[in-house]
Amino acid sequence: MDVVQRDPRRTTVRRSLAATGAGIVVLLALGLGVLAGWAPQVRLDDAVSRALYAGDDRSVATEVLLEVLTTPGVAWFRVVLSLPVLFWLGTRRAWRTAGWVVAANVLVGPVTALLKEAFGRVRPAFENGGAGYDTLSFPSGHSSGIATLVTIALVLAWPRLTTRQRRLALAAGLALVVLVGLTRMWLGVHFLSDVVGGWALGVAWTLLVALVFDALPGGRGALPPRENHERTGA
Repeated sequence: MDVVQRDPRRTTVRRSLAATGAGIVVLLALGLGVLAGWAPQVRLDDAVSRALYAGDDRSVATEVLLEVLTTPGVAWFRVVLSLPVLFWLGTRRAWRTAGWVVAANVLVGPVTALLKEAFGRVRPAFENGGAGYDTLSFPSGHSSGIATLVTIALVLAWPRLTTRQRRLALAAGLALVVLVGLTRMWLGVHFLSDVVGGWALGVAWTLLVALVFDALPGGRGALPPRENHERTGA
């Protein structure tokens, strides 16, 4: 019986390790392409940037809309959204669970900043886009931030969702991640590889922290399945 119960947990860990490794590989591959100025990557980044950029003469309404749509990727949004979750976890004394949520959420920013300094890529040279920023470009902080937020939410809620709810949550999460990434290119402040690198970083970082805290579904830092929660009256 113990072996049967442990198998799903082992599968989850293996898949998470594979996803973490894949994310790191994608991040490093794109980063090395940035450092080396790899021509195919540079050409693709330039072509996509020019195709998606909303323009230096975009209207105020367009600017406001894009700034609103890109907001879920900023640090303060993640923190504000996490506060009621952390309060709920605190009332249940789920300290390990709360710890991994805080660590993944808060530390992704400094990790992204360190990588930006390491790769040293300047932003796209659009007058009302990247040229207006003094900070570096790869990987995108908004993209790593939203990927972290969505991955946290999925890992945290997964044990308590039905199969149908998991599919809907995954689709909604992916849509939000893609939307925020697109806004960075519509605004002209990031290249395609910055955005993809940010996504890879956010997912890999969050799963790595969840593994360290044993917070994946079935672990000590995970929420119990809904039926267990209701059975115990917790």
